[in-house]
Amino acid sequence: MALLVLSGCVGPGDPGEPTEVLLKTTTFDSSPESSEARILLTDVARLPADWSGYEALVIELRASSSQRMNLKVYTAGEDSGSGEPLYSRVLFHPYPNVWVRAAIPVALLAEAPSTGNDMAAVGNRSRNGYFLSLWGPFVPLTNVEAIAFEMDHPVGSPTLEIRSVELAETSPGDAVLDGLPVVDRFGQSTHDAWPDKAESLEDLEQAWKRDEETLAPGDLGYCRYGGYENTRAGKTGFFRVEKVDGRWWFVDPDGHLFLSAGCDVMRPAMVTPARGRDGFFEELPPAGLLDGLTRDADRGASFLTWNLSRRFGEGWKNRWVDMTFQRMEAWGLNTVANWSDPALYDAKRKPYAIPLARWESEVSYLGLPDVYSDEFTRRVDERAKEQCAPRKDDPWLLGYFLANEPPFPQKELQTVDLILAGPDSATKAALQKWLADGDTEERRKEFIGEAFDRYIQITSAAVKRHDPNHLNLGMRSGGRPTAAEIRAARAFDVYSVNVYDYEVPAERVKQISELTGKPIVIGEFHFGTPGRGLAASLVLVRDQAERGRAYRYYVEQAFAQPELIGTHYFQWADQPCTGRFDGENYNIGLVDVTDRPYPHMVEALQETHGRLHRVHAGEEEPFAEKARVN
Repeated sequence: MALLVLSGCVGPGDPGEPTEVLLKTTTFDSSPESSEARILLTDVARLPADWSGYEALVIELRASSSQRMNLKVYTAGEDSGSGEPLYSRVLFHPYPNVWVRAAIPVALLAEAPSTGNDMAAVGNRSRNGYFLSLWGPFVPLTNVEAIAFEMDHPVGSPTLEIRSVELAETSPGDAVLDGLPVVDRFGQSTHDAWPDKAESLEDLEQAWKRDEETLAPGDLGYCRYGGYENTRAGKTGFFRVEKVDGRWWFVDPDGHLFLSAGCDVMRPAMVTPARGRDGFFEELPPAGLLDGLTRDADRGASFLTWNLSRRFGEGWKNRWVDMTFQRMEAWGLNTVANWSDPALYDAKRKPYAIPLARWESEVSYLGLPDVYSDEFTRRVDERAKEQCAPRKDDPWLLGYFLANEPPFPQKELQTVDLILAGPDSATKAALQKWLADGDTEERRKEFIGEAFDRYIQITSAAVKRHDPNHLNLGMRSGGRPTAAEIRAARAFDVYSVNVYDYEVPAERVKQISELTGKPIVIGEFHFGTPGRGLAASLVLVRDQAERGRAYRYYVEQAFAQPELIGTHYFQWADQPCTGRFDGENYNIGLVDVTDRPYPHMVEALQETHGRLHRVHAGEEEPFAEKARVN
């Protein structure tokens, strides 16, 4: 971990004008220790200690890498519990090798976010030239002492240059100050280089031809549904779950044991915002290319879609669907997982799991709807009928995810504050009645637990009422679900949880299964590395080879656990280098923006998926080589 601490130097100027600072340049090394030379703002010039009257912290900087950094703002005093210095923190993900003006709202640094229906929506903020993740902690910025940039596990000795820092009463806005365009006509970063970067359409055409020549179905012993042909269990015509000799399994419609090896966001479009980004793109995709593909069509551009149309020509969408299934056969994937294109569901060539549309009412508190209102119950029934009844007879449907990473079960006290401060609602009335019998921190948490339980029971009952045949796959809990959150999930058939880490903690899986009596599916995980103008993702490894190694270790170690029956990788294609709707620009794909697979990932999928049955059955030891981080 390496650390750079900044401060201002004395200089003239009226409030709101840039405060000149010493040019700071640092190289982040791979030392496991952090070093800090804190400089007090009171020892230097015009950055005041009280930031409450300012709209934005404005920094002009250039980073050599897209690897994220912690931007910390230290304040006077210590945390009463740990004795550590008090600070606010946001994760800062820069575009590489261009000067950027980052006009970061002071409110984002000082206050925990209070909007969003899932964890990504709560935490991510898209900005021009960078994006932010609001993970906290957050403290009032009324007695600031220092600013620091910190990087965990730097890859490749990245550098950071800073030429000015100011506080602005009125934000000047974010900007890329030089180096436009930052995206070429194939959707690649113009300011990063890598060995197989496409320089021409001819480069891509040759690569696509080689790709097609390598595709051949794997010999994994799958039946038509992706279950294991040589196994037998009770046949019901739909997917179900069963514990056999102490180990949980899916059972496919033909009665074969099944383990779900899937991928999320299998879509032919990865949209990046285009409005307000004049000059960002060397050339924009043709107008109308996204019509009918995505709700973001009127707001952005998808270079992945443009490259697919270049690759396949007229009728490219149908050819992409066919190619996607060929790749699944060759790579050993047997499940089309969350947020994928409906054409893949409707093709009925692989089992699929789908998310149900949000249940939120007009009033919502960090993803908690107005669950005590009659209107909520009525609306849930209508939405369940609309979404589930048409699929109730489809044997290819693995099951439904009811929601995605609802934040409120793990932010109980903040959610209570939002309810009490919000407009009148049935849930607010229920909370006030609850607190009338005693207003303590523990009772506030208990109320959120009761509300979550009600949320689950109402939605689960509606789904089962309109589709009694398919599995309830849960709400894809995020982070580290609380015991109360887990216990509330008794209506699920499978407990889904998203685990972004280098491995799935066995003790957490065991706890979930013991509290629910259900098997477990990992709804999301991934690995990334900085490069190609892309950030490393939530779980960083050193390079592309280590991404493959990380996949093998994570998946095989997970399936070695008797309670775990599915892992769904997030996601099919890299995110855009200028960020998706919320700014994320992660190098996490099985394929890149030009629709070329990552060879190390493909090799890892093929090796690991060929072993999953034996690993889960306890007949073989899981892959045991951990990925290197830096």
